[in-house]
Amino acid sequence: MRARLLALALLGVAGAVPAAMAARVDASADRMELAVPQGKLELRLLAPGIVQLRVDGTREPSTPVIDPEANFDPVDVKREQQGSEQVMRSEQMTLRWNPQRTELRVESPDGRLLLSANLAHAFDGHWSLRHAKGDPQYGIGGLNAFDPKAGDLLRQGKQVATAGSQGHTGAPFVWSTAGYGVLADAEPAQFDLTATDIAVHAKQPKPMDAQERPVRTIYLLAGQPSALFAQLRLISGAAPMFPKWAMGFTNSQWGIDQKEAQALVETYRAKHIPIDNFTFDFDWKAWGEDMGEFRWNTDKFPDGPDGKLKQWMDARGMRMTGIMKPRLHVDTVEGREATQRGYWLAQSKVAPDYFSHKPVRDVDFDKPEVRAWFFNDALKQSFDTGIVGWWNDEADDSGVDTQFLNMQRAMYDGQRAHSDQRVWSINRNFYLGSQRYAYGVWSGDIQSGFASMANQRQRMLAAFNVGAMHWGMDGGGFKAPRPSDENYARWIEFGAFTPVFRVHADFGQKRQPWVYGPVAEKAATDAIRLRYSLIPYIYGYEYQNHVTGVGLVRPLQFAYPDDPAQRDRIDAWMFGDYLLVSPVVEQGQTSKRLKLPKGRWIGWFDGKAYEGGREVTLAVDAKGWGDIPLFIREGAIIPQQPVMDYVGQHPVTSLDVLVFPADGETRFDVYDDDGETYAYEKGAYFVQPLVVRREGTRVTVRTEAPKGSFTPALHDYVLAMHGPVANSVHHGDQSLPTFDSIDALRNATTEGWARGKDRFGEVTYVKLEAGRVHDIQLDTVAVQQ
Repeated sequence: MRARLLALALLGVAGAVPAAMAARVDASADRMELAVPQGKLELRLLAPGIVQLRVDGTREPSTPVIDPEANFDPVDVKREQQGSEQVMRSEQMTLRWNPQRTELRVESPDGRLLLSANLAHAFDGHWSLRHAKGDPQYGIGGLNAFDPKAGDLLRQGKQVATAGSQGHTGAPFVWSTAGYGVLADAEPAQFDLTATDIAVHAKQPKPMDAQERPVRTIYLLAGQPSALFAQLRLISGAAPMFPKWAMGFTNSQWGIDQKEAQALVETYRAKHIPIDNFTFDFDWKAWGEDMGEFRWNTDKFPDGPDGKLKQWMDARGMRMTGIMKPRLHVDTVEGREATQRGYWLAQSKVAPDYFSHKPVRDVDFDKPEVRAWFFNDALKQSFDTGIVGWWNDEADDSGVDTQFLNMQRAMYDGQRAHSDQRVWSINRNFYLGSQRYAYGVWSGDIQSGFASMANQRQRMLAAFNVGAMHWGMDGGGFKAPRPSDENYARWIEFGAFTPVFRVHADFGQKRQPWVYGPVAEKAATDAIRLRYSLIPYIYGYEYQNHVTGVGLVRPLQFAYPDDPAQRDRIDAWMFGDYLLVSPVVEQGQTSKRLKLPKGRWIGWFDGKAYEGGREVTLAVDAKGWGDIPLFIREGAIIPQQPVMDYVGQHPVTSLDVLVFPADGETRFDVYDDDGETYAYEKGAYFVQPLVVRREGTRVTVRTEAPKGSFTPALHDYVLAMHGPVANSVHHGDQSLPTFDSIDALRNATTEGWARGKDRFGEVTYVKLEAGRVHDIQLDTVAVQQ
C-alpha cells in the first residue's frame, strides 16, 4: 500500500470563473478543494513548506519519483477568509486561493510572492506557474542538460526531465534560490521555462501517436536550498547511508586476475596509499557460461567461489565489488530460464554481446519477479563469497525509463533481505527516486585528458541540483589515450573532493598512482591521504545526506543563495559547510584566478587569510602538481583523524578538530555508528553537536548531549582554536588545567588546555572528553595592532 504522502503546489494567473465555484473547506484544516471549470483539484499542505496539488479522482499509482512509504506529521495551519479568497498559512508559506481567477498564490512568510498558478488547465495535465522576472532556475537535467562547452547550471527554455543518456542525471524538479521549487509526479516530464513562467506537462512518448499520460499531481515547495532538498527528501525518500568504507578510495580495473589483484593490494599496503575497495569489471564473472553473470570466473579467480579470496582481502581491509549487466546470454541455463518465465524486456532484441560475442538479451527489471530472481536465486553465493557492492552498467541503454532504477532496486531489496550489510552501488545515470535504493551514479565512459576532466565539474554540480548526492567519475578518464602524469595527478586531487572517489579505465589500462611516475605518485598519494584524514568530516555529511537530503558536496548557490555572484559557478564548490575547493583542471597552469565568496577564508596549505568578495591570484605548482586550491570558511569546525591504510584499520579514540571561530554561531554534528550495518535505522548511532561562537574577546564552545545508543571508541576531542590565544579556559565556574605543550595535553588523562602554533598561526588547544556536555569559555588576549 502506498503510505500517506504528496506535497507542493502553486501556479500562474488568468481566467474568470463564476463565484459559485468557490473553494469548499474540508473538515481537515490542511486541505482545500479548488473548483475549476473542468472539475475539482485537491490541495493538501503536507508540511509547512510543501503543498500538493492533485486532480480530483486521480487514482493512478505514483511514479517511482514518489516514495510509497512517505508520511508527514500534522501541520499547524491557520485558515481565514479574506473577501472571496481562501487563505491558508503555515510557518513557511501562505497560500491564497482566488476562485474567480482560478489562481493560487504562494507567498513567503514575510508576504513576498513566490509563485502564482493559473489552474484552469490542470485537468488537461498542463500546469502553468508564474514567478518574479529573472529568478534563476536549477534542476531538471536529462535530455539536453549537459553541454560540455557551455557549462551552464542554470536552466532555461524547453527542458525534458529524464535520466538521459549515460552519465546524466535528472528529476522532474525545478527550483530557485528565490525560495521555491516545483516537483511533478511524472516520468518523464517537460518543463518550459521563461524569464517569468514555468509550464509543466507530460513529454510526448514514442511513438508519437501513443497516449500521453498527463501530469495529474504536482508539489510546490518553499524555502532556501537546504529546506527545498529536505522537503524533496520527504516526498521522494531518503538515501540510505553508504558503508563507511565507501568514504574512502576505490580502484576499478578491467583486465585483471586474482594474482594481479592481490599484487596490487599488497603494493597499496606496502606504499601506505590508502584504499578500501577494488572493483572488478567483466573479469570477475564467468561471462558467457552457464550462470556466468552471477558467479566467479574460476579460471581467473580460483579462490573466489570457496571464499578464500574474500578471507585474504578481508585480512587486508579490502572490499571487492563487481560489475553487473542488465542482459543475459540467451543460450545458457539462466537464459533459458528467463525465456520460460517471460523475464525478457520486450523492447530488447537478441544481439551479440560486444565482450563474449555470444547472443544476449536484457531482462525486464520492472517486473518484481525478475528483481527477486536476479538476486535471490542467482547472486547470493557471489555476495557471500566477497562481491559486496554493485557496479550496474548499461541499463541506461534499454530505452526504458525505469530499467536502471529497478536494476539497482533488485540488488538493494535482495541484499537487504539476505544480509544486514549496507548496500553500495554505482550506476550510469540517475532519475529522482533512485536514491532510495543506495544508488550512486558515475558520469559514464568519459575521455581522459584535461578538457574532459574540466567538464566533469559541471556534470557533478548539475547532479546535486537534482538530488543525486552520491556522485563520482572514472578518475583518470575511461577512454584512451592514457592520461599524462600531470593529468592523472590533478584528476586524483579533483576526485578526492567528490562524494564517490574512484578511478577506472578501458580494458588493460592501469590507474594506480605508481604507474604515473614518482611526481604524480606523490601528488596523488598526498591527496588520497588528505581525504582519509577527513573521514570523520566526510562521514558526518553522509549522515546529513540521509537525514536532510543534502550531502557532502554542494554547488555554491546552496551555500550562498542570496549572492548572484555564486550562481552558475562550476570552478569551485563547497565540500561540506566549511571547505571550498577549486581543483586545477588546466595543463601546465602556473597561476589561477579565483573569486572567493564574501566572508573570511583561510588557505588550507599556506595558512593565509583571504577576504572574500574579491578575486585572488594563486600560484600553481606546474612541476610538482601537489597543490590543491582549498580554503577554510571562517566559523569552520572540521574533525580529523589519523591517516590509515583503510577505513577502520584502527579504532579512532581521539579527534583533532580544526576550529576557526566566527561572530555567528556555527556547529558540526560529530557522527559515528558501526559503519557496516543498518543498525543506525534503529537508533544505534552517536551524534554529538559541537557549537562555537566568538563574542568580542571571548569564545564559547558547547558540546551538547549526544543522541543515539551507539558507543563509539572515541574518548576525546582535541580542539585547535585559531585566533588570539586564550589566557584562561573555563568549564562553567571551573578553570581547566593548563599544560605546557600540545604533546603533554594529548598524553594527559584529564581535560585541559595548552597554547601553541601551527601553519595557521597561534592556537589554543582544548582537550574535552567526548560524549559529555560542556560549556567552555576561552578568554583571549587582544591582538596587538
